[in-house]
Amino acid sequence: MDARRLLLFRVIARAGSFSAGARELGWTQPAVSQHMSRLEREIGTPVFRRTTQGVTLTDAGQTLLRRADEVAALLAAAESEMVDFTLAGAGRVRLVAFPSALATVVPRALAALEHSHPGVAVELSEAEPPEAIEALRAGTADLALTFRYEHEDAAPGLVGVPLAVEAVRLVVPARGDAAGPDAVHDLRDLREAVWAAGCPRCRAHLLRICASAGFTPRIHHTTDDYVVVQALVAQGLAVAALPASSLDAHAHPGVTAVDVPGLGARTIEAVALPGIARVPSCAALLAALSAVA
Repeated sequence: MDARRLLLFRVIARAGSFSAGARELGWTQPAVSQHMSRLEREIGTPVFRRTTQGVTLTDAGQTLLRRADEVAALLAAAESEMVDFTLAGAGRVRLVAFPSALATVVPRALAALEHSHPGVAVELSEAEPPEAIEALRAGTADLALTFRYEHEDAAPGLVGVPLAVEAVRLVVPARGDAAGPDAVHDLRDLREAVWAAGCPRCRAHLLRICASAGFTPRIHHTTDDYVVVQALVAQGLAVAALPASSLDAHAHPGVTAVDVPGLGARTIEAVALPGIARVPSCAALLAALSAVA
């Protein structure tokens, strides 16, 4: 299999058509079509379904795209390694992390890295864990700071380094009414409460823990922004379950965090492709993250 055609296939698959892929690459459409026909002959099975609107992937194409993403990510890692060698101890690391980590762990780690390895430049971007994992596979990130709840499996094909375990806490209005901290002793005390929920994975965790307590939460508000969640709670419009890092990043004076049995915990991890620890700049950032977390 020609590796260049594999990477070309990746561009076409993500663009959704031969013409869009050709424009992205600066090629002609006939040239792209010819290379894809050769690729299909090489592997012995169709990878595209051709339609009037563009192309979709066959089952073989979906599998090949996953492998193409891995190849692209490994090439990006190789490029990072070579940059480290040519810069003699310096280097670049592309770090992607979820919002509350960017507001807590990451700044402390970058300050430590600046002291220990001043030649390492870190490029930051924000993404929730599923998107961060995709960035690693696509080769647009070198290291991802993610989290996993207790019932979730690790991402296949990647290496995860646990950094910390943080509790999930119940966030209620600070005033002592029926939804206040003095009235909550068990998750079941909130079976009639209105809830604010976060990202799909956090929402799934909330549904799971409430089901274990024997009820389905009344989720009226959905937002990924923990500042907004706390503002809703402070006004008595909802209660919420937030991880400790969200409360470390922002603590609204009108809310109180309560430790309630059954809320669970989540693990903060640094995730990367296998072998990333051999890249000196990535290893230095990983050590800084481990130290501060």
